[in-house]
Amino acid sequence: MRLLIAKESELRRRYDLRWRLTGVATRRSGWLADPHGLNPIALLNGHWPAQRETPAKDIREWLERSHADVFIEASSLNLQSGQPAIEHLKTALEFGAHALTANKGPIVYAFEELTKFAVEKKRKFLYEATVMDGVPIFSMFPLGLPAVDLRGFHGVLNSTTNVVLTEIERGLSFDEAVKRAQAMGIAETDPSADVDGWDAAFKVVALATVLMGVPVKIEQVRRTGIRELSEEKIRSVRDAGMRYKLVCRAERRGLGVECTVAPELLLAGDPLANLEGSSSAIRFDMDVFGLSIVEHNPGIDATGYGLVADLVRAVQP
Repeated sequence: MRLLIAKESELRRRYDLRWRLTGVATRRSGWLADPHGLNPIALLNGHWPAQRETPAKDIREWLERSHADVFIEASSLNLQSGQPAIEHLKTALEFGAHALTANKGPIVYAFEELTKFAVEKKRKFLYEATVMDGVPIFSMFPLGLPAVDLRGFHGVLNSTTNVVLTEIERGLSFDEAVKRAQAMGIAETDPSADVDGWDAAFKVVALATVLMGVPVKIEQVRRTGIRELSEEKIRSVRDAGMRYKLVCRAERRGLGVECTVAPELLLAGDPLANLEGSSSAIRFDMDVFGLSIVEHNPGIDATGYGLVADLVRAVQP
């Protein structure tokens, strides 16, 4: 929301795009809706308006009251089912709103269903912010790389493990390194999804499903996290000019895609070995050339930008 406010004049000038916030939903405040518009600056400062009527009891009633044209979904990832994000996006499309998400679960568990439903409803289902924040990976392929054959990719896609491994190299224990990542606002209160490789695995599946056209299931990913790496070994290989990174890989195998997430020992000359802090990187291997992308130390605005970019794409004719 902060980025939308900051870019309001630019969106108006460049795209003739004017927006009004008609609904907000949080665990603490529930389903708040006003079709005449809510004050986003007041909300960001913690000043929530008094409800003029009984709060909406669920997303259907909330969408009815808000009259939203675009629905932005940014709930936490449910590793087991992708819910309630999937149902929220389906309901938004049913009510005639474009559906945007920063949640990987809906792609992993319901990509084909949501894509077909969006087409049926003549609306857009967009998800640029799900992998590498605002880097235009998903939109790049259909627009900038038509007719390429994507044969595979590999990269470092989880910021938390990158920070944790870097801090261990500098002398912290595993637990101290996790706390450091949490203090930076990168790691969740429960860091298991990151350090055990689940976040990275979901990103691999999302990329393989969308860009390679193969509906990989999350249980097909061979996944190993960083929890069992020896702190002493992480530091000793660093002294020898090598580094451990949690590397994601996907490669076509016949009609399928083989996907792995695991710590790898990289030589100093490997571009992935040089990633610091919350930076991430990916290399795409195509039939005509290879392409590498690095995202340097993204903050929260980077994810916000992915959603803002999808908003612009959603409302363009």
